[in-house]
Amino acid sequence: MSHDLKRQFIAQLVESSRLLRNYIDHRAKARGTTRAQWIVLFRLREQEGLSQVDLADVLELQPISLVRLLDRLVEHGLLERRPDPRDRRANRLFLTRSGRQLVDDLDSLRDAIASDVLRDVSDAHVKSGLATLRSVKDRIKTLGEGSDSIAAK
Repeated sequence: MSHDLKRQFIAQLVESSRLLRNYIDHRAKARGTTRAQWIVLFRLREQEGLSQVDLADVLELQPISLVRLLDRLVEHGLLERRPDPRDRRANRLFLTRSGRQLVDDLDSLRDAIASDVLRDVSDAHVKSGLATLRSVKDRIKTLGEGSDSIAAK
C-alpha cells in the first residue's frame, strides 16, 4: 500500500471521527444530554458498581474530568455514588431509575444515528470496515504501550 493511500486513510479516519462526534453531540443535546454523559451512562449500564477510578480508567479520562461529569449526573438524578464497603475512601457508581430510563431511551437514538450514518452502506462493507477499524485500534494501542514504556525509562 502506498504512503499516499495510508495518509488519505488516516486523514479520512480523523475527519470522519470528528464529524461523527459533532453529529452525536448535536443529537444528544436535542435529548437533553451530552455525548460524554451518554458514554458514562452506557458504560455504567454494562458495568454497574464500578469505582470512580476504575470508570476513569475504562473511559481513558483524567479522574478530575470524570468527577465533574459525575457531579452533573448526580445533580440531575441520573446516577448515585455509594460508599465502597471494602474501601471507605472510594465510591461505587450506580444508575438511578431515571438514569436507567434515559440510557434505555438513548438506545433508540444510537440506532437512529447508526441508520442515518450507514444508510447506503452494505453489511459486507460495514463488516470489512469494522474489521479494519479494530485492527487499527489494536495497532494504536500497541504503539501507545510501546511509547509508555519508552517514556518510563
